[in-house]
Amino acid sequence: MGPHGWQWLLILAVILLLFGAAKLPALAKSVGQSARVFKGEMKAMKEDDQRSAQTSSPVVADSTAPSSADPGDTPRTSS
Repeated sequence: MGPHGWQWLLILAVILLLFGAAKLPALAKSVGQSARVFKGEMKAMKEDDQRSAQTSSPVVADSTAPSSADPGDTPRTSS
């Protein structure tokens, strides 16, 4: 199910051996900053989505586009 009790201590010991005690505070600081930036970006994306949902309007067809019933587009046949 996941690490419990002594397993966490073993994981912590391995991390201490890999990174060293001096680098752990810097590592924790960078992880915290990254999590803070990620959280801020997620919040901004949610706000953008809400803002675009509130201001969205139905799509209107462009009236300057040629229609398919335009007589200039049909080929002429000679009689």
